[in-house]
Amino acid sequence: MTTAPRFRHHHRQELSFASSPRSGVGIEWELQLLDRDSLDLRQCAAEILGAVGQDPNIHGEMMLNTIELVSGARHTIAECVEDIAFAYDRLLPVVDPLRVDLVSAGTHPFADPLVQRVTDAERYSRLVDRTRLWGHQMLIFGTHVHVGLEDRDKALPILKALLTRTAHLQCLSASSPFWAGEATGYADNRAMMFQQLPTAGAPHQLDTWADLEAYAGDMIHTGVIEEFSEVRWDVRPSPQARHHRGTRLRRRHQPH
Repeated sequence: MTTAPRFRHHHRQELSFASSPRSGVGIEWELQLLDRDSLDLRQCAAEILGAVGQDPNIHGEMMLNTIELVSGARHTIAECVEDIAFAYDRLLPVVDPLRVDLVSAGTHPFADPLVQRVTDAERYSRLVDRTRLWGHQMLIFGTHVHVGLEDRDKALPILKALLTRTAHLQCLSASSPFWAGEATGYADNRAMMFQQLPTAGAPHQLDTWADLEAYAGDMIHTGVIEEFSEVRWDVRPSPQARHHRGTRLRRRHQPH
């Protein structure tokens, strides 16, 4: 007796695999831009990026209240941290005269998510338009860790193995008990908000790369996403990683 396939491959979307050096690593750290006087979020990322100029380690994000510090593709965590520390030091002389502090937490405790402004980029505007109310609620901040893989066949087995540890990582990184001025009763309300999106939360259980391509094809065919990079599971393969060459497993969280 044969078992029916978990995914039927009617709308399969090819996902190319770009090999990365084994265990190469990269880190992206999203920081809140906090007004020093009101302690509310400041929508000044465009002004800051304009003052910084072209910097490979300092980037904008979806919201104008966020700056992202990005390491290069490195061999060790220490090298990634060094990249980010140097970028942080370059950023401080820019934000200090603006009376803006850089803050790391999963959410802001009292900011109103519905008044936050989106970066003036077409892909972000399309994303918010497609996700509607929940897209406007994504006032969340995270740290993304990319780990390079040299072999496509390792991606999904490693993802499954990581799922046995994601709850531990979530417990260690939980830093978002408040939302819009209210105590939520959750240590990690960021995760509760993010999982409202159909492409976020725990990953699907997939057996083969073809299953992943079938999932991506169905999501694109039905208009839920435009490309696979819009899938934002807690742990996911990242064939199209923006800042780090090659295919990587990506884990999202926010440290204290």
